[in-house]
Amino acid sequence: MHIWWWLVFGGLVIGALALDLLVFHRHAHRESMREAVGWSVFWVGLGLAFTVFVALVEGRDAALAYLTAFLIEKSLSVDNLFVFVGLFAYFAVKPENQHRVLFWGILGAIVIRGLFIFVGISLITHFHWVNYLLGAILLATGAKLATGGEEVHPEKNLVVRWASRVLPFTKEFHGEAFAIKSDKGLRFTPLFLALIAVEATDVMFAVDSIPAVLAISSDPFVVYTSNIFAILGLRALYFVLVGALRSLTYLRPALALILVLVGVKMMLADFYHVETWVSLLVVGVLLGGATVLSLWANRREQKRTRPLPRGQGTGG
Repeated sequence: MHIWWWLVFGGLVIGALALDLLVFHRHAHRESMREAVGWSVFWVGLGLAFTVFVALVEGRDAALAYLTAFLIEKSLSVDNLFVFVGLFAYFAVKPENQHRVLFWGILGAIVIRGLFIFVGISLITHFHWVNYLLGAILLATGAKLATGGEEVHPEKNLVVRWASRVLPFTKEFHGEAFAIKSDKGLRFTPLFLALIAVEATDVMFAVDSIPAVLAISSDPFVVYTSNIFAILGLRALYFVLVGALRSLTYLRPALALILVLVGVKMMLADFYHVETWVSLLVVGVLLGGATVLSLWANRREQKRTRPLPRGQGTGG
């Protein structure tokens, strides 16, 4: 693995994040739909364009694995946005401050997921039975996803409970500040507690999603870059989809099926090899089909519940 590949990846990520935070979101503001859509297109485009770079430096199979992992992680991230909606409502975080929480939450996720990924790859390399364990985790996660949605109970989270008891907090928000200096010393704001909740939640997401990516590839460069590029656009995608998430009715069943399939693939890898392009095709068909079916069902429901024009009611 050439160090220059990692430097190119690191330069892209650091440059884009600096542009996001220091130029376009230097001050807290309520993000417009146009702005959110523009950033979503930018991040998704950057992630997809990186497929070309992977193909150049590692070859066609690695590029297909990257793209498959990117699509899986991006789709799981979309589903996880339901939880972020609940967290922001619970902590009463204003829309203009949500970007700051998500931005720093993503930076934390870059570190946490990197740790999870490299530990996971090391375990798979040295202990073959870990493949079966990760496959079982995927099957359990798929079953959980198929049987119900995520419930938001930050007050039950051990990390949030510990932080709220140990750290000195103020009861009021102070704009976009995570901490302030008061007469009694340094005090953290509720916005910082919301950030802790987001980070703790992402740890649980990583436990669910990283095994799915490891089932596609064990190449550290492919696994880590696909994971990071998928979550980098999560902040902008949140503001685009926050009003439309409930309309994606069939996304969760499709994700559940994908997790089960990659779990089975991982557990049967010693007996049957599934080509990477087949995995990509299956993931693409399931996600595309779920999106189209959700939009069709939503439009049909809107037509069914739309009131009839005056004068076209039931007549005598």
